[in-house]
Amino acid sequence: MAARLSAKETKHTKKPQWIAHSIAILFSILCIIPFLIVISSSLTNEFALNEHGYQLWPTFFDTTAYQYIFRNPRTIVNSYGVTILVTVATTVLGVLFMAMIAYPLSRRNCKFRRFLSFYIFFTMLFSGGLVPGYMLTTQYLHLKDNILVMIVPSLVNAFHVIMIRTFFQRLPDSLFESAKIDGASEFRIFFSIAMPLSVPVLASVAFFTAMGKWSDWYTAMLYINKEELVPLQYLLYRIQNNLQVLLSAMTNVTGITINPRDLPGNNLIMAMAVVATGPMLFVFPFFQKYFVQGLTMGAVKG
Repeated sequence: MAARLSAKETKHTKKPQWIAHSIAILFSILCIIPFLIVISSSLTNEFALNEHGYQLWPTFFDTTAYQYIFRNPRTIVNSYGVTILVTVATTVLGVLFMAMIAYPLSRRNCKFRRFLSFYIFFTMLFSGGLVPGYMLTTQYLHLKDNILVMIVPSLVNAFHVIMIRTFFQRLPDSLFESAKIDGASEFRIFFSIAMPLSVPVLASVAFFTAMGKWSDWYTAMLYINKEELVPLQYLLYRIQNNLQVLLSAMTNVTGITINPRDLPGNNLIMAMAVVATGPMLFVFPFFQKYFVQGLTMGAVKG
């Protein structure tokens, strides 16, 4: 009798799980469709794209947009290298520095932790503005046309510091006290206990930092004039602006043999999205496990 009841319970529990899994798979497929449309649009002729709209499959296969972007492969490869270097350096150093700032703020024996916490929080409310920041960077720090200008200002984020501090505060104090009794220094406790136990929040902060720095083009527009230091996002931004200037000039100049319909337009924007976001799609699965744990930290079950 008990075996029959357990079999019935297993049968009833499998059905809701099957439905939930089917819904999750369907939702995952729906999330992929927009990116497939972007890829399809980037491989569609501009005239066909304006005529038939955005399709899941290219109506008229054309690689003009990618040819326009990669007409100088060495520049694209160099921009990829600059972007990868800046992203990796900012992420690794930023997570380390922010964790080192958050750790003493989470310890009760830190003398000025309340004042320092308020000072960090206060920077989230006000900003010095664009002009003072530009003057500080160019006239005092002399970082114009220097790759450090894309790394140093992004190393510390006040919100991420508070986020890491909150996670550190949830760690048991007995761990730190035991390590202190055994003669471990604060640096040993930080690197051997606090950091390994805080991988979820550190991975989440690393992912946010990497995404923000990978997508950053505004900093390069302000401070970078050397071609060898131009990151990918700013290079794509300039390519789009150059094409718009070319199209506007062609409408005002007679005797041009090039058909404007043959030049990329909206398909170029889609191709730029593929080139810019493609590498980050391969990075996200490595952070997914810790990313979910970091987002749900401190959550209360209902």
